[in-house]
Amino acid sequence: MTIDRTDPYTRLNPRPIPTEGYTKEETYKHTRTPVDLAVTLIPDAYSSREFFEIEREKVFASSWVVAGFTSQVQKTGQVIVAEVAGRSIIVTRDKQGELRAFYNVCRHRAAKLLDDDTRAVRNNRIRCPYHSWTYDLEGKCLGTPLFEGSDIPEETRAAFDMSEVREFDKADYGLLPVGAESWGFLVFVNLDPDAAPLTEQLGDLPERFSDYRLDEWRVVREKTYEVAANYKLVGENYLEYYHLPWVHPELVQVSRMEDHYRWQGPGLYSGFCTTPISQNTEGGGWQGLPPVSTLPGDDAESGRFVLLFPNVAIAVLPNHAFVIVANPVGPDRTVEETVILSHPESLDNPNAEKELDQLLRFWDLVNLQDIEIVERVQEGISNPAYRGGRMCYQFEETLHRYQNMVIDKMVGIDRIPPGDQEESVRMFRSNGSPEETS
Repeated sequence: MTIDRTDPYTRLNPRPIPTEGYTKEETYKHTRTPVDLAVTLIPDAYSSREFFEIEREKVFASSWVVAGFTSQVQKTGQVIVAEVAGRSIIVTRDKQGELRAFYNVCRHRAAKLLDDDTRAVRNNRIRCPYHSWTYDLEGKCLGTPLFEGSDIPEETRAAFDMSEVREFDKADYGLLPVGAESWGFLVFVNLDPDAAPLTEQLGDLPERFSDYRLDEWRVVREKTYEVAANYKLVGENYLEYYHLPWVHPELVQVSRMEDHYRWQGPGLYSGFCTTPISQNTEGGGWQGLPPVSTLPGDDAESGRFVLLFPNVAIAVLPNHAFVIVANPVGPDRTVEETVILSHPESLDNPNAEKELDQLLRFWDLVNLQDIEIVERVQEGISNPAYRGGRMCYQFEETLHRYQNMVIDKMVGIDRIPPGDQEESVRMFRSNGSPEETS
C-alpha cells in the first residue's frame, strides 16, 4: 500500500522535534487553532526527556503547585514534605498560625533536613541530621548547633560554638523561603519569588465553591498509585468523559453521559459538572454520607470536577471530595497521591467509616480503570508513527483549554484563560446526541 503523503495527518509534527523548538510558538500551531480544528499537543510533550526537563522549569517552577492539604498542617509543628520541579520543599505552620514554606536544605553543607514521610517536628524545630544546625518554624537559624538531647558532654560543647567565627552571623543563614498560600483544603507553593498571588491563578473558583466551606474539610482516606504514563495524560483523561461508556461501566451509571455540562470560568483550570448525581448501584457510587448543610440549589445534587493547572484533579461532591495530585517523576512516570476529604458535618453519623470505605472502593475501581487506559495511551504516544490526533470538539474542549495552558508556559506567555461564554454548556441533548457548544 502506498502512503498518501498529502494527508494532513502524515504531515503534522516531525519526530523528534529539536529541543529548542519546545519553547517556540510555531511548534504548537496545530493545537493553537480553535478546538473544532485543533490537533492534540505534540507527542514529544509526553515522551521526551528533554521536553520533561524544560517543562519542570517552565511549568512547575513558575506556577502555584499543590503541595498538600490544610488538615495536614493545622497545628504548629506539623509539616508537609513535597517535591516541586525536582526540589524538595518543607511546608509548615509557625507559632502565629501562618503557613511557611522552605527549601528542604540545610544552609551549612546542604544536607536534606527532613525525610519525605515526615509529618511533624519535635519542639517546633527543624534540625539537620548532619551537623545539628537547627531552625525555627519561621526559618530562622537558632543554633550552630543546639545540643538539647545530644550525647555531647556539656563540658565539651563550647568547642562547637561558632559565636566567635569571623564574619558569621546566624541571622544570615536562615532557611531559604518559598511562597506558600492556601485555598479551601489545598496548600500551594510557588518557587517563583516574583509570582502573582494565588488568587489570580484560581480565578473564580473561590466564589464558585464558597458555599462548600472547603477550608473546614479534612483528609479521611489516602492511597498512592504508580502510573507508567506522563502526568498530563492523567489530567487529560480526567477532563473528558468521551471514554466513560467503554472504560467505566460502573461510573457511567452514577455519572450519566447526558448529565454532563462544561463548567469553567476565568482561571488556570478546566472543568465540568455532573448534575444531578445518580443513585448508587451495585457497582458503587457517591451517595452515602450526608451532604454539607449549606449547599444551595444545584450544588446539593451535583458533582464539580476541576483540573487545577498544572497537575491536580479535584472532584467535589456534596458530601466528599476526591483529589488526585499527579506528581511527575519522569516523562513516562507519575506518582498519584490520592485522598478523600469530607466535612465534619458529613462525618458526624454512625455509618461514616462504612460509607468512607465504600467511597474508597469505588474511587479505587474508577482510578485503576483510568490508570490502565492512560498507560495504554503512553505506549501508543511513544510510537514514532504517531504525530498527533484530531480533537473531538464536543467532548474535548476542556482538554484543549488545558493543553493551551501548557503551551503558554512553555513559550513564556503569562495568561489567565477567560471563562466560557455561557455559565454552563450541556454536552448532550435528551436523546443522547451531541449538542452544539458555544
